[in-house]
Amino acid sequence: MSDEPRACCAPARDAGGGPVPDVPAPEPTRAGAGAVRPGAWCELDGGPFLMGSDSGPYPADGEGPVREVRLDPFGIAATAVTNAEFAAFTEATGHRTDAERFGWSFVFAGFLPDDFPPTRAAVGTPWWRQVFDADWRRPEGPHSSVAERADHPVVHVSYDDARAYCAWAGVRLPAEAEWEYAARGGLSGEPYPWGGERDPGGAYRMNIWRGSFPDRNTAADGYRGTCPVDAFAPNAYGLFNTTGNVWEWCADPFGPGTRALRGGSHLCHESYCLRYRTSARMGNTPDSSSGNTGFRVARAA
Repeated sequence: MSDEPRACCAPARDAGGGPVPDVPAPEPTRAGAGAVRPGAWCELDGGPFLMGSDSGPYPADGEGPVREVRLDPFGIAATAVTNAEFAAFTEATGHRTDAERFGWSFVFAGFLPDDFPPTRAAVGTPWWRQVFDADWRRPEGPHSSVAERADHPVVHVSYDDARAYCAWAGVRLPAEAEWEYAARGGLSGEPYPWGGERDPGGAYRMNIWRGSFPDRNTAADGYRGTCPVDAFAPNAYGLFNTTGNVWEWCADPFGPGTRALRGGSHLCHESYCLRYRTSARMGNTPDSSSGNTGFRVARAA
């Protein structure tokens, strides 16, 4: 495996740009208060925990060194934000996502029909295609919809879109440390929320690419694309799908011009992107969007 970070997991809309300013989110509107489903919060005590990994396969990702981090109590959503929840936000506010404003987003080539018009591939990652009129409502382009995916995570949302939702709902994005603490579910030093084995006893515990990437996905875990946000068993803290399914935006900068993402996605495969682990991380530009990127929300205790 290469030590260099790769944009294979979710390509950037524009690799340029300078440092990301730490701009406060706008004040939440009264209409969005309580937008997260009742009972969907996990209230965590915080305290010290060991963050990161010294054995990550991509040193440039910055998983290590392992260090002790102390957190204040906080709440975090049990699931990623769903299409239904995001629809309520857009209906209430008229928000247009970055994908809608730009007129396109990145779609995995394998999800496009054989007769789909020619598309431009991302440089170095030809499985990602620039698809016009792809957005959160039409995840695979104009021929698709989320009509039967209300309980799936919203995708094709940028960091900026996620912050706009948070401002409306009166919540915030989690810090990376909060996200990892919650994802670990009380375990220390383990790569997965349930322990050290990816598929313990042969049981599938998350939604990732099964088969050979990028040409054959057996869907042995039950899904070829996204799955419902509460699919598979939760971790010991009650969080669902903190590994696999969709990448989740966090509040922290990752590097110049980028923001951090956590958790991996349904397109991750050990042959090129072993990032479906609790300590794994990557970054992308705040206006980027793709069919495997979503978010979950957090709040102060």
